[in-house]
Amino acid sequence: MKFICSQIELNSALQLVSRAVSSRPTHPVLANVLLTADEGTSRLSLTGFDLNLGIQTSIAASVNQSGAITLPARLFSEIVSKLSAETPITVFSEEDSQNVELSSLSSTYKMKGLSSDDFPDLPLIESGTSLKVSPKSLIYALKNTLFASSTDEAKQLLTGVHLIFKNDNMETAATDGHRLAISKQIDVLKSGSNLDNSSLEEDGSFAITLPSKSLREVERLISSWSNDELVSIFCDQGQVVFLGSDQILTSRTLDGIYPNYKQLVPDSFSRTIDVERRTFISALERVAVLADQYNNVIKITTNIETQLLNINADAQDVGSGNESLSAVLKGDSLQIAFNVRYLLDGLKAIDADRVLLSCNSSTTPAILSSPEEIQQFTYLVMPVQIRS
Repeated sequence: MKFICSQIELNSALQLVSRAVSSRPTHPVLANVLLTADEGTSRLSLTGFDLNLGIQTSIAASVNQSGAITLPARLFSEIVSKLSAETPITVFSEEDSQNVELSSLSSTYKMKGLSSDDFPDLPLIESGTSLKVSPKSLIYALKNTLFASSTDEAKQLLTGVHLIFKNDNMETAATDGHRLAISKQIDVLKSGSNLDNSSLEEDGSFAITLPSKSLREVERLISSWSNDELVSIFCDQGQVVFLGSDQILTSRTLDGIYPNYKQLVPDSFSRTIDVERRTFISALERVAVLADQYNNVIKITTNIETQLLNINADAQDVGSGNESLSAVLKGDSLQIAFNVRYLLDGLKAIDADRVLLSCNSSTTPAILSSPEEIQQFTYLVMPVQIRS
């Protein structure tokens, strides 16, 4: 195998696929990245795969001899990143040899790889459900829900995001048991989508739950695209493939029945707080300086007569903070407490000038949404129990 390619392009490709390389491999080859040089297409393909998440991309290369080999991802990446960006890199390996030579300007490095035959194949999906989705819609939906997924591996299903496709629409949801984010997108599915009838729910919808780790890479991958090429998604037998812009990302699905989160959202509310979003965020971030010193808890008190919203944090043995801001208040006065970080996450996901905080009591779920209805995003956060 012998090829010549740009240092900048090779470095970028390595940074991308290395995210799918296992940090604790169960087999030595899983710590490697697969290089496949094709003389016919003049392309170099790079693949990382930890058996759960796989990423493949390709770059242009002058290929003098086709071939494939795997190299230690971390070492290879570090060497390439430090080579001159002004000069192309030449990679050479004798046939049937695992010894590889990298050269650039006056630099020459030798590495020992492993046979490409030992590298596992990325899942190939030839049947099942295929979807074509707007990249902007998918990025928007993921940004609005990923942050609410759980990091507790004991709650494996909650470490993912639940995606539902029905009638060309898409709904994404994530929860960690303390808060819930739901994003709805209209007319997301494009021409060429094909829902496999055998995988549909009783209501005609198609639903999957994917690991947040995989979807964060999907979001990062699509965000780097320079065009609006549709994202192709293929789903079958517990595997999902995202395809577009000469890049492939594969992921396993999470098994199990995702919680019926819709029943958690109250149908009506007796109290609402309508407040300017940025002002609310700024006040919370100031009070959070103290709240973070103790337990992250802040108290919100409303005064219907003065139409003022009071935010308080009391950090034992450290100090206290208080913020007051005007708001449009409806219903009886209220005192309610929240984890300030959960509240800020939801506020920052809402793309509107004003935000509506709706609730019924200090012990029942509160909902953050936009009163302007410019986005279909709902954020539920459970209040913290406080002693009188």
